[in-house]
Amino acid sequence: MARVEHSIDVKAPIRPVYNQWTQFEEFPRFMDKVSKVQQLDEKRLHWHASLAGKEEQWDAVITEQTPDQRIAWTSTSGATNAGVVTFHYIDPETTRVMLQLDFEPEGVVENVGSALGIPQKQIEGDMQRFKEFIEARGHETGGWRGEIERGGGKATQS
Repeated sequence: MARVEHSIDVKAPIRPVYNQWTQFEEFPRFMDKVSKVQQLDEKRLHWHASLAGKEEQWDAVITEQTPDQRIAWTSTSGATNAGVVTFHYIDPETTRVMLQLDFEPEGVVENVGSALGIPQKQIEGDMQRFKEFIEARGHETGGWRGEIERGGGKATQS
């Protein structure tokens, strides 16, 4: 497994930053290689992306979600990946977003790309675009304030 980690400070309060991140179907607006995300229910997502020059699809499940703190996920089919994004209060108008993504490079192209640091650069660009997206809007496009217990258990709306 390869790992990518990155953090970025967003000039917006924690609640709208977190709320925007829960709007998975909006990810193609700032994630360069993601073409579509379908939210199937409160915990399941279906992804479409271009990875290493080829179209990929996979399913993922949210394994933990705590409002204004963290969202963790793991793939259940297709491209093997798992990760967590956490949200940290810096001051009333600044939120630090920290992302850790673990993934299994497939094939020669992905392995070489991973060795050259291409996934790291991609994540850095995606997070910069997320920052610009939320800062330019001044508010989120929506939000889900539910909680998913560790291990993908029961989802509850708060």
